Amino acid sequence: MLLKHQGTAPEVDQEAYVAPDATLCGAVTVARGARIMHGARLIAEGGEIRIGENVIVMQNAVVRSTESHDCRIGQRVLIGPTAHVVGATVEDGVFLATGTSVFHGSRIGRGSVVRINAVVHVNSRLEAGATVPIGWIAAGDPAQLFSPDRHEELWAVQEPLKFALTAYGVDRPLMDCMDEVTAKVSNRLASHKQDVAVG
Repeated sequence: MLLKHQGTAPEVDQEAYVAPDATLCGAVTVARGARIMHGARLIAEGGEIRIGENVIVMQNAVVRSTESHDCRIGQRVLIGPTAHVVGATVEDGVFLATGTSVFHGSRIGRGSVVRINAVVHVNSRLEAGATVPIGWIAAGDPAQLFSPDRHEELWAVQEPLKFALTAYGVDRPLMDCMDEVTAKVSNRLASHKQDVAVG
């Protein structure tokens, strides 16, 4: 389904394929040879989403942009089932495995591999050819790699990246500001009430 959001409809090259039960909403551009598979959701909320040539977005993956973070996917990228990419730049030839999460302001270098259920944190940069192991977390610029059991070491790198500020525009710990965060997000998402199906 193609939806016009805030006056902008998706643009899909005639040589791309979008499954009938996928959703493209707003300022989404899909290039030649790309394949957007069943249940995938590409939702542009203020910023743009650009999907490069021969990109594959697998089943139930989510690709989003926000007002402050466009999402740009290079060429020959595979985004695995249930993966989540928001407001990031993914360079050419990247593999994002099943269940990966790539957050606002991050950059995934050319030819990198982010394995099953791995995370690339906000404002982090993976160098070209990097690999994030299964279930690990990449954080920092340049990114350091952390296994999930190294929380204290990870937090020392993660805290200065300011997740709440980057994702929600609130410069306080999330536990102290959920009323404000949910009100802001709710107001922003209300704009979808005006979405119109265009294809």
